[in-house]
This record gives sequence, C-alpha cells and structure tokens, in this order.
Amino acid sequence: MKAKLIQKLNNKQAKIGIVGLGYVGLPLSIRYSEVGYKVIGFDIDPDKVKTLDQGKSYIEHIPSESIQKAVDQGFEATSDFSRISETDALILCVPTPLNQYREPDLSFVLNTTDALLPYLRPGQVVSLESTTYPGTTDEELLPRIESAGLKVGENAFLVYSPEREDPGNPNFSTRTIPKVCGGHTPECLEVGLALYGQVIDKVVPVSSTRAAELTKLLENIHRAVNIGLVNEMKIVADKMGIDIHEVIRAAATKPFGFVPYYPGPGLGGHCIPIDPFYLTWKAREYGVHTRFIELAGEVNSSMPDYVIAKVGAALNSLKKSVNGSRILVLGISYKKNVDDMRESPSVALMEKLRDLGAEVSYSDPHVPVFPKMREHKFDLSTVPLDYDTITSYDCVLLATDHDRFDYGLIKKAAKLIVDTRGHYQESSLQIIKA
Repeated sequence: MKAKLIQKLNNKQAKIGIVGLGYVGLPLSIRYSEVGYKVIGFDIDPDKVKTLDQGKSYIEHIPSESIQKAVDQGFEATSDFSRISETDALILCVPTPLNQYREPDLSFVLNTTDALLPYLRPGQVVSLESTTYPGTTDEELLPRIESAGLKVGENAFLVYSPEREDPGNPNFSTRTIPKVCGGHTPECLEVGLALYGQVIDKVVPVSSTRAAELTKLLENIHRAVNIGLVNEMKIVADKMGIDIHEVIRAAATKPFGFVPYYPGPGLGGHCIPIDPFYLTWKAREYGVHTRFIELAGEVNSSMPDYVIAKVGAALNSLKKSVNGSRILVLGISYKKNVDDMRESPSVALMEKLRDLGAEVSYSDPHVPVFPKMREHKFDLSTVPLDYDTITSYDCVLLATDHDRFDYGLIKKAAKLIVDTRGHYQESSLQIIKA
C-alpha cells in the first residue's frame, strides 16, 4: 500500500486535500495545482469557499489570477467533509492559538481531525502543518486515526511538516522555502517525502514527528528571544539618549558573528508571539522551567505599554493628555506591506489608547476596514493620508511602517510623531522614538 501511494504521489495522480484555506493552506493549494495535482480545499467558512470557487482571492498578497488559474486546473473549494474520502493525501493547515490562560489551544486541530475520521480510508497520508508542541502528532492525531480502524505505518501514513510561510516576502515562495518533514514511522517518512517532493525544491527529512515539531518551535523561539533582546536594548539605549537603530546599523556592518534584529511595538503574526508558550507549557511536563524563553516573552509582551508611556510623555510635553487627544495609528497589520492582522501589536496599542480616553483612528493601505476579530472590536475604516487629515490629529503613532506611506508628507503635516519602527533617523520635539 505504501508503494502504491508513493507511486501515485510521484506520478501526480494522487488527489490532494488541503484542510484550512488561510495564509498557509491557500498558497499550498495553488502550488499543488500549478504542478498538475487535482486539489480539493476544505474550509468551514462558506464565504471563503464561495469566493475561491469564483476564482477570487481574499488575501492581498495572493492575486486572484493565481486562484482563477488553480480553478481552471481543477482546484475546488468545499465545506463538504464527506469528500475527504476522495483524497489520497490530507494536509491540515488550521490555527493553533493560545487560550485565555496562555496555554495551547488545540481545539482547531482536534476538531478538524475528528471531522475527518468518518471519511478516512486505507491508503491515505495525513500531514499536520500547524505549529504545535512536540508530541502532538503522536499523542493526539495517531490514536484518533487508528481509532478509525487504520494502522499507521501499514495502511495509513502520518507525518508532521511545519509550515514556513512568510506572507508578503517577495524573496521566498512556497516552492523555494525548504520543507522539514518527520514521519511517525520510517514508512510514513517515505510517503511524506513523496508528498512534498514534487512541489518543494528541497525537503529536509528528520527522524520523527517530534523532531519536526521542535524544529518549528526553535525557529520561531530563536526570533522571539533575539527580538526580546533588542527590545530590551532599545529601552536601555533610550534611557542613555542613544538611537538603538543607529547602533544596530553600525553593528550589522560586522561581517561575522552578528545578525541584526529590530525592535518594535510588540510581537505580531501567527507564530512568534505564540510558539514560545507551546514549548514552555510542554516543558513543564518534563520538570523543565524555560526561564530564558519566558523572560524574552515578558519583555516582548511589555512593549505596547512602553510605547503607550512614550505617547503619554510626548503629549504631556505639549501640555496635552492622552485622554481627549486625537491619535492616528499608522499601520495596523502585524508587519509591513501585508494585510495580515493576526496578533498585531497595533491593535493592542489602539485598545490601550482607547481605554485611556483617546479618540483613536487608523490609516492602513492594506486594511481598508477593521476586520472582525475574535478578541478585538473596532468599528473603524482607514482614513486618507492627506495634509489636512494628518494635521487634524494631536499625535501620529507609526506602528507598522508600510512602504506605501508618504513619510515626507507625514513629517510635514504631523504635529507630533511617535515612531516605533525607527523609520525617521532624526529625533526632535516633533519626532519621538519609541
């Protein structure tokens, strides 16, 4: 059965099912369609399904032309999970957020897996791509799949291959980013390598699903820790009257032993603010207290409060208070040049300013209307960045430094700029580094 499935995957005769059509699942669906596989995309959101079947995109950096081409090549989107039985490979790309206690929330993964069970059959491979703690695939997915009467490694196959998408990055694509893959058994790994080998330039095998799960966490914890370090350095440098961005630029000229990381108003995105908590939670099971990782998390989590304090001090210097001031937040996506709002620190800044009595507006060329979010609510739309609009605000808070902003106009029109991204190299009574 293994040999037959591998042959179907290598010959592109296998039908691929992608479960979850968001920032990870949708590019992967397009990639499989590009190389000739028949792809069925599954999502519980009927609006997404309808939009995709019409050949339209709902993610800014994925053009509708790519969706339409995939549809022309046979891609279908559906909410009908009974069609799982049609597929030879199932790739799960669903969220893994944190709950209110900052503990892993596997409900999306487990509920999705449970929804698949009635339709699983011998000869399929299941791959989990969602970021999670080491042991999730073995401890949670394996027993569920085998409860359906299948034997993983013999007539069904289970792998973990973490997603590595970087939305909006023009230098890397789904095809060119190397793909780590670990199997529950050696037979599972063989099938996993065949599953990804036709669509990814380089597939990196590891010895187990747990090794693959920890690989993903290490990648993002490495970033979180280094960002925590540079955020703390920013606070120290600010107290000393030194521009941390100037220091980073100078340090980055060293051709070895230094990698530049940049401070900001907090961490955003679906991985870096969340992944460290997955490992620290699991580490407690082994009696390990991950002090270093948790300290970096504390520093990063405190950055929105640091920025709010800088805004308050800057307004105070103009004999104004936050309460009653009109504040324009520039950029509300979590990183520049994308429309991705997941875990955006800009939203935390807006909420804190609102709670302090400020009249908050935002401008973001990538987010025309503040989206519906599970934990945050603003009834706002982006405001135009013309001279009269900018000058009508008491403070402009640069939270996400999109390239499409007219920074010269902003500097000319704004009464006060609080810059959290180091875009403006100078400091003055008008421009405050935060």
